[in-house]
Amino acid sequence: MIDIKLIRENKDLVKENIKKKFQDNKLPLVDEVFNLDLDYRNLKIKADDLRKNRNQISDEIGNLMRNGKKEEGLKLKDKVVEINEELKNIEINEQKLEKNIKEIMYKIPNIIDESVPIGKDDSENVELKKFGEPLVPDYEIPYHADIMSKLNGIDKDSSGRTSGNGFYYLMGDVARLHSAMISYARDFMINKGFTYVIPPFMIRSDVVNGVMSFEEMNAMMYKIDGEDLFLIGTSEHSLIGKFKDQIINESSLPLTLTSYSPCFRKEVGAHGIEERGVYRVHQFEKEEMVVLCKKEDSMEWYNKMWMYTVEYFRSLNIPVRQLECCSGDLADLKVKSCDIEAWSPRQKKYFEVGSCSTLGDAQARRLGIRAKGENGNYYLHTLNNTVVASPRGLIAFLENNYNIDGTVNIPEVLRPYMGGKDKIG
Repeated sequence: MIDIKLIRENKDLVKENIKKKFQDNKLPLVDEVFNLDLDYRNLKIKADDLRKNRNQISDEIGNLMRNGKKEEGLKLKDKVVEINEELKNIEINEQKLEKNIKEIMYKIPNIIDESVPIGKDDSENVELKKFGEPLVPDYEIPYHADIMSKLNGIDKDSSGRTSGNGFYYLMGDVARLHSAMISYARDFMINKGFTYVIPPFMIRSDVVNGVMSFEEMNAMMYKIDGEDLFLIGTSEHSLIGKFKDQIINESSLPLTLTSYSPCFRKEVGAHGIEERGVYRVHQFEKEEMVVLCKKEDSMEWYNKMWMYTVEYFRSLNIPVRQLECCSGDLADLKVKSCDIEAWSPRQKKYFEVGSCSTLGDAQARRLGIRAKGENGNYYLHTLNNTVVASPRGLIAFLENNYNIDGTVNIPEVLRPYMGGKDKIG
């Protein structure tokens, strides 16, 4: 959510930003909220004048009563009752206007960074840099589900019976490898100075509305029947919600957190759920990183964070690239975002394994997360990034470490989490 002052002072900038995101249907919202805000501020002025007038009349009543002019004082009391009734009606209208303004402001996208490339959708995202040589071996790399099956590491038939499509059983060394990647990611981030957190895996609707748009929520999140609770689609939501309505001492900034969680997603849309493999599923596990910092530090942290993901995957012998998200591919709360994509030697192309975003003060403004500085309180900037999400990260690992004999190499950094094994098969 942007600052309403921006609409008051520069409607054209807000409209131009909407056009850059190819959301012209939202252009009327800017004028609508501008006019509602004007009505709201006029009501506030009227209410302040009425309160001032009421105070003056109350003083006058006191003087009259003290001077024995009781009848005149009682007449003025009737005027106070009228003012109170008028104030009551104004306050009701203020609340209605405030609610309407908030609902519209939630729909107006955040101002994107000047460096964001302009494009309609993800087909116009821009490759910035590659890390590692994307090699294709001279032997065939099987489909990831077949690699797992040969290692007795997956059972989708049973999960189909217990849970339906979009779920899976991981077993044996494959399950252990999955957990090893998550555990290594946890320690990798702790060694970067981040505080490890295991957050709640369910959050209330006011937190959901604070961290994402309604459209994203509807497409992603599972709601618990009969309760004001949602299963998290990513631990970022729970971590940011931790600071809801808090005032943080500036001396403790930046707050750098890394969290483990299972994640649950509907995966509604054109992509659908993958029937045979585990690339797109309803349930997965993830190690996440989140930073809350001052405005002037947010872009520096953004660049640090996506590079941590690159460093993590390169330590597992996985070539990756950074793909910058264009304006039309940015969620409404995001200021700037990039995907980290891993190389698939089987498909001979890259695929997404993580996403890094800076959201400016949009989430903090929605959730009331502020810092206390020398010159007063201010909203913090929030950033999030995937360290690794598995099984998608597991797919990249298996393909890039697969040998011609069907075994899979275990890089040195993972061996402590795999009982010292240097390969499985």
